[in-house]
Amino acid sequence: MLSPLDLLLASIDEAFDRAAWHGPTLLGSIRGVTARQAAWRPGRRRHNIWEVTVHAAYWKYAVRRRLTGEKRGSFALKGSNWFLRPVSKRAGDERTWEEDIRLLIDQHRKLRAAVVDLPLSALERQVQGKRHTAAYTIRGIAAHDLYHAGQIQLLKRLHTRG
Repeated sequence: MLSPLDLLLASIDEAFDRAAWHGPTLLGSIRGVTARQAAWRPGRRRHNIWEVTVHAAYWKYAVRRRLTGEKRGSFALKGSNWFLRPVSKRAGDERTWEEDIRLLIDQHRKLRAAVVDLPLSALERQVQGKRHTAAYTIRGIAAHDLYHAGQIQLLKRLHTRG
């Protein structure tokens, strides 16, 4: 029987990059996606794969902050939640796309390390400034990854039809 902490770690790992029965993980959903594909929009004022990827990285950062009490302002990009991507007309900027994928991976590793460091007693405590517990928040970030993995799969399908 896995401990509560190990179950939470398994949840975030299976949603992000480990083998899971449900299909592509968040990282798996962007595997092989080019910068041009990531920059494609299904319509005006609609998010693209690139923006969803950076959004997911931001929320891994935000959850880690909530769990550790870290101050705001240490995310690699200015702003919060949604970030315009790509930032220039050069939609095929592979290097910048790869950097943003590395940002996502790095934020996942930092989040995972923060969860590993949590004492078991902290799981049922409220996170800073919220009414919900650390365990609830960690389950939520796993669900967030899965939601956006599905969204990316749909955007890839729409792009091939367009």
